[in-house]
Amino acid sequence: MKNEVFLLREGFSASPVPAEIRDKMNGKTYRDNSEIDLDDLSYLKVRYLDFDHRIADGELVVHKTLAKEVLEIFEMLFEAEYEIEKIRLCDEYNGDDEASMSDNNSSAFNFRNVAGTHELSLHALGRAIDINPRYNPYIVGEKVSPANGTQYVDRSRDFPHKINHHDLAYKVFASKGWKWGGDWENSKDYQHFYKPKGNPVKSAVDKLKKLVAD
Repeated sequence: MKNEVFLLREGFSASPVPAEIRDKMNGKTYRDNSEIDLDDLSYLKVRYLDFDHRIADGELVVHKTLAKEVLEIFEMLFEAEYEIEKIRLCDEYNGDDEASMSDNNSSAFNFRNVAGTHELSLHALGRAIDINPRYNPYIVGEKVSPANGTQYVDRSRDFPHKINHHDLAYKVFASKGWKWGGDWENSKDYQHFYKPKGNPVKSAVDKLKKLVAD
């Protein structure tokens, strides 16, 4: 798939990652690797309403195959006046995920492992987006990320910007086939929406097995 300039509407656009953004990313959220190249990514500009309900402009980097639908997701959230505190590249935090989350920054691409593991995160492939992370922390065992999100661990409480199955962000992402970390069994990642890459060969084999079994 070609990485092209795409304008959904004013304030919502996608393009190949510009040279100045590449320079910003190198050594922070991006480093040379065998998994993904900068040419596989798209640079998005999106519009949103901040916590003061003011219109603001944000930046995201996602996999180029997801660029159009991510723009559509954020357009739907914008039209519905869904509040997001800020949307900045993780490079503004030197690629430090904890610093970005602590500042309640909503973000996407960051070439990193899943926190506390050696497993590559879907953020490293541009296939995951975190929304209002301080209010929707990642919880595994006794560890809470970001650390200043501890007061939002109890999901039975009512508080603003809480993502659950009734929240608009969940509904909009789910409508595009994205999955939610709040549905995980062994840990919970309430901020985290992701779209795993399908394996067409495996899918074909699975379908063939099913036909044979039937």
